[in-house]
Amino acid sequence: MTNPLLGDWGGAFALPPFADITDADFAPALDTALTEARANIAAISADPRPVGFANTIEALELAEEMLDRVSGVFFNLVSSDATEARLALQQELAPKLAAFSSEVTTNPDLWRRIDDLWGRCDTLGLSPEQARVLELYHRMFLRAGAALSEEGRARMAEVTGRLAVLTTGFTQNVLAEERDWWMPLEDGDLAGLPEFVRGGLAEAAAGRGRDGHVLTLNRSLIVPFLQFSTRRELRERAYAAWVARGANGGATDNRAIAAEILRLREERARLLGYESFAAYKLEPEMARTPAAVRDLLMRVWAPARAKAEADAEVLARLMHEDGINGQLEPWDWRYYSERRRKAEHDLDEAALKPYLPLDGMIAAAFDTAYRLFGLEFRPLEVALYHPEARAWEVTRQGRHIAVFIGDYFARPSKRSGAWMSAFRGQRKLGGDRRPVIVNTCNFARPVEGQPALLSFDDARTLFHEFGHALHGMLSDVTYGFVAGTAVTRDFVELPSQLFEHWLEVPEVLQKFARHAETGAPMPQDLMERLLAASTYDQGFATVEYLASALVDLAFHEGVAPDDPMAMQDKVLADLGMPHAIRMRHATPHFTHVFSGDGYSAGYYSYMWSEVLDADAFDAFREAGGPFDHETARRLEANILSAGGTQEAEALYIAFRGRLPGVEAMLRGRGLLDPA
Repeated sequence: MTNPLLGDWGGAFALPPFADITDADFAPALDTALTEARANIAAISADPRPVGFANTIEALELAEEMLDRVSGVFFNLVSSDATEARLALQQELAPKLAAFSSEVTTNPDLWRRIDDLWGRCDTLGLSPEQARVLELYHRMFLRAGAALSEEGRARMAEVTGRLAVLTTGFTQNVLAEERDWWMPLEDGDLAGLPEFVRGGLAEAAAGRGRDGHVLTLNRSLIVPFLQFSTRRELRERAYAAWVARGANGGATDNRAIAAEILRLREERARLLGYESFAAYKLEPEMARTPAAVRDLLMRVWAPARAKAEADAEVLARLMHEDGINGQLEPWDWRYYSERRRKAEHDLDEAALKPYLPLDGMIAAAFDTAYRLFGLEFRPLEVALYHPEARAWEVTRQGRHIAVFIGDYFARPSKRSGAWMSAFRGQRKLGGDRRPVIVNTCNFARPVEGQPALLSFDDARTLFHEFGHALHGMLSDVTYGFVAGTAVTRDFVELPSQLFEHWLEVPEVLQKFARHAETGAPMPQDLMERLLAASTYDQGFATVEYLASALVDLAFHEGVAPDDPMAMQDKVLADLGMPHAIRMRHATPHFTHVFSGDGYSAGYYSYMWSEVLDADAFDAFREAGGPFDHETARRLEANILSAGGTQEAEALYIAFRGRLPGVEAMLRGRGLLDPA
């Protein structure tokens, strides 16, 4: 029988045949795809014809098409719906794919062809996009070690192969600890919890085949538990489990893995002649240097820490009024901050959430995309990889643009967090291939028969990931190598963080923030209080983020530490980290940094992009409103559709006319000194 992963994917949108795929299909399909890709690479390397752009770069663009297709399905599923078989194959596959990647990028014949083309770039008559693609291929091969000696290339392959094994193990260990920890709650343990939290805890228990209520490490459950539970000892126990992920000893402990990852990254950078991994990693980014990153982060650290310390004093007084002596602790912050928010802004999460139903917020994101870019969304009845996933066809003026998949609820088989990925990216080479984009979130599943309700932070996450989705769906380039989100790491968060701003546009809330049961719009005074509190607790949020970004930078800026935990503690001590705040992602579960190279030495990029997104939204304000047609057109033309066809600075300047300062970002976080 034909392996469904290798056959023709028919249907209107050429979606993967999810209903026909079994776990047993992945290994043989991936082996076949790897064999085909190797044969294609060998043919390009040995091509006797004169070296040209078409028979080198364009051929490379198409050489791994089957591998990209099959691995795209596999890695999406292992992240969003892992099984034991998929996890085992992921461990087996990581070194195989790393070895293949090294074979390609250190292939001396391929390198000679690409280097030859690069040396003749100005004489080849290339389009601007072709010249950019050639530049990026040359850079990729050079940074992968193609110009090293034979001995150096061999060692680079060993390092990258070992890193693939370690980063896969790191990710799986965090998933295992999040899946396996849960805390049963008796009726008396529910004190202070509003109904929406109790419902989520009941659903978590049902998902584990238990009666009653269960707390898990899903962020959409544990954060409201820490906000509302009056049982301080339970808050402490839950918080301790949350921050200890990956550091509990045994087979799933990530501390030694993190240390080895850092050592190998340093070796990789030094093989290529860089003084540190951060110097290597940041060279092609907007930031360019570790010094530029540190300068930005430290400019924000001082006002953020001052704000957080002042807030801590207020929260400590509230705690002391409850008869609890001693210091405010991390498991106290969210509880007393929620009480303070209710007192100062008259905002009650339990009263707010009914106005933020999941379906309403999806509709709000879709409508915003329509008003800005003319996109329309039609529900599709198609087989997907999980019953909870939903699909829409995206069109503009009747033309097919993309398929969008949303997978919103937490489950034990899904890794934590929220992300955008693709089952298929956009390109025009070899035919107009339209993308299939997926947003994956971990919102608390509602009790059966009840609507899913989001916190405002959840709704912001939905808008954030949908901004990434727009970057993928609106991509309009010839070469997949520069399509969609294929941009520098400190630029890729611009579309996502920019789209968050529309969640706070009053007319969006007026239209879509409607009570889940009555359909009544959010009362005007509630909306005004919500928006007035938009910078509430930003001292806390900024400090916990910056601490993680600065620890990440320190890990990669010099000699790799033998004991990352000791370095983490030293960095935080030197910063004067407030006692009641912890870094957002402690080292043993810092998957942004240790589950792959994506955000390694790059966690700062959220703030770098925030400088851009705050300024970009100001462009709409200056033009007269958040739905200004001409500003939206420039945004799509120069950023959302352009992918990586130019350097990030050039793309932003084409949209805005200049690069931004930090003032708009500081104002947005409420950290700008009014004096």
